Amino acid sequence: MPELPEVETTRRGLLDAMTGRSIASARVHDRRLRWAIQDDFEERLAGARIETLTRRAKYLLVATDRGTIIIHLGMSGNLRVVPADLPTRLHDHVEFILDDGRSVRFNDPRRFGSMHLVAGDPNLHTLLAHLGPEPLSDTFTGEHLFQASRGRKVAIKVFLMNAAQVVGVGNIYASESLFHAGIRPTKAAGKLTRAECIRLAEQVKRVLSDAIEVGGTTLRDYVNPEGNPGYFRQRLYVYERAGKACRRCQTAITQRVLGQRSTYWCATCQR
Repeated sequence: MPELPEVETTRRGLLDAMTGRSIASARVHDRRLRWAIQDDFEERLAGARIETLTRRAKYLLVATDRGTIIIHLGMSGNLRVVPADLPTRLHDHVEFILDDGRSVRFNDPRRFGSMHLVAGDPNLHTLLAHLGPEPLSDTFTGEHLFQASRGRKVAIKVFLMNAAQVVGVGNIYASESLFHAGIRPTKAAGKLTRAECIRLAEQVKRVLSDAIEVGGTTLRDYVNPEGNPGYFRQRLYVYERAGKACRRCQTAITQRVLGQRSTYWCATCQR
C-alpha cells in the first residue's frame, strides 16, 4: 500500500502539472472505488481552477475553487500525467483533463482507493478530522511520543501505526524506523523510556525523509506521476528480509505477525 513517502512523492510530481491549471473536464470511467464517487463529481469540477496540492497523512488534497478533492491511493493506486489523447488503460477509473491538453489519470487495479469532493475545510471531513500529528512536523517529537504512550500495553509498532497518535507511518516505515532506533517492535509502548522515544521520533523523521528523496518504495504496483518506481526498497534493512542476514550484525532477520501485519526485526540490534 502506498504510504506517506509515496503520497508525498506523488504530490510533488503533480505540483507543476496541476497547480494553476483548470480542469476542462473530469471523467469517471468506474465509480466503484472503495466508496462510490459522487454522482455530481464531473459536473461540479468542470471548469474548476486548481489552487493548491497538499497532503494530510496518506491523503492527497487537491484544492480547487469548487471544493477540495480528497484522494487516497488505496492499495494499488497511482496518479499519472499523460497526453489527454493517449488511450486509457485498464483500471484507469478517473481522469482530469487539464486546459493544457494533458490528463491526470487515477489507475487502481484493486479499487481500494477513493475520491471525495468536499466543500469547506477538508480537515473537518470524517476521513481527516481525527488524525494525529504529521510525523515530519514540529508537533511530532520524542516528548509527544513519550507522553502519548504512557500506560499503553500495546506493542510499540502497533502504537506507531495508529493514525490517532501519528499519521502516515505505515508498515514498511514503522519497521525500518524501529530498527534504526534499536527498539524491538513487540516492546510495550508504555515501557519505552523518554530517551528511546526521542530516538524513535528522530528515526521516523529520518527514514521518511530518506524515502521521499528516492521516490518512496515500490514493492508491487506503485509508480510516481512519471510512471517510475520508488527506489527506497534497495535501502530496507529489515522489511521483507525474513531469514536474511542483518545488514549490521549478520543475525537472521525475524518475522512474525503483529497487529495483523507482518513485522520484521533483528533480535540482536533491537532490544
